[in-house]
Amino acid sequence: MATPLVVENPVIRRQTQTGDIVARWVVTLFAATILLVTVLVVYQLWATSAPSRHKSGFGFLFSSQWNPVTEEFGALPFIYGTVVTSILALLISVPLGLGAAVFLAELAPARLSSALTFLVELLAAIPSVIYGLLALFTVVPLMRLYGEPFLKSALGFLPLFKGPAYGVGFLTAGIVLSFMTLPFIVSVSRESLLAVPREQREAALALGATRWETTWKVVIPYAKLGIFGSIFLSLARALGETMAVTMVIGNDPKISASLLASGYSIAAVIANEFTEATGTIYPAALVELGLVLFFLTIIINGAARLMIMATTRKGSKRA
Repeated sequence: MATPLVVENPVIRRQTQTGDIVARWVVTLFAATILLVTVLVVYQLWATSAPSRHKSGFGFLFSSQWNPVTEEFGALPFIYGTVVTSILALLISVPLGLGAAVFLAELAPARLSSALTFLVELLAAIPSVIYGLLALFTVVPLMRLYGEPFLKSALGFLPLFKGPAYGVGFLTAGIVLSFMTLPFIVSVSRESLLAVPREQREAALALGATRWETTWKVVIPYAKLGIFGSIFLSLARALGETMAVTMVIGNDPKISASLLASGYSIAAVIANEFTEATGTIYPAALVELGLVLFFLTIIINGAARLMIMATTRKGSKRA
């Protein structure tokens, strides 16, 4: 049987090509807008922080002095506090979040999983100031009366758990941040686990693997990119968190090896001191801290992206 001859209408073809061109330019414009906004943010921070950069140079990053009276400003205590509290938050929230996601995706009944997922997403919608207030009236007293004394008695020989127990400090801020980042890890990791094809599970079970072996050796490796994405999304939230950290970290611009000591974070010092910053150097130094936080976030997320790429390549070679 002969194939029927299809006569292409030049008008329809021209209209289709025009629509493709318009769509391509529109989405390109949207992508360029994101890049433009990022560039404008960096430019504004860079220009506004010029007085501080000209006065301190790169010494701003390595100085521990923060004295508005003498106009001596250094970012090191704030960088230290931001990184330490964020790492503590991930050390707590990643195991808890991944375990909860595995339960919701692999073990919990469908109705229970949907109900608990809804509650988890509600936790993500709570404003940070509410977390800060709850922490101030619950976590801080518990840490001061029970948590920190126990850590000092059990692990006081370590530099990480020395010093007086005030209830506020790096550890308390890390715990509060872990509560705030936990919903992101649970929600995104659960969706990544649910996206694993059923055939992967059935094939592992058919070969004699247990339910846990299937989850640990098949499902989680298959969903690792989504899990990594949830972790670094949470890290970005922890790095930029302001109000909750401000309420419980102690707001003391010092570097201490003890997790029980008070500290300061970049976002917290900007929120606390920008309204009272006078002169030229003081506000410029705070803006430069914002620039440092911006680049710190870019560096950490870039390193995370490289780690994900390296992990993916290793997995592809093994396969």
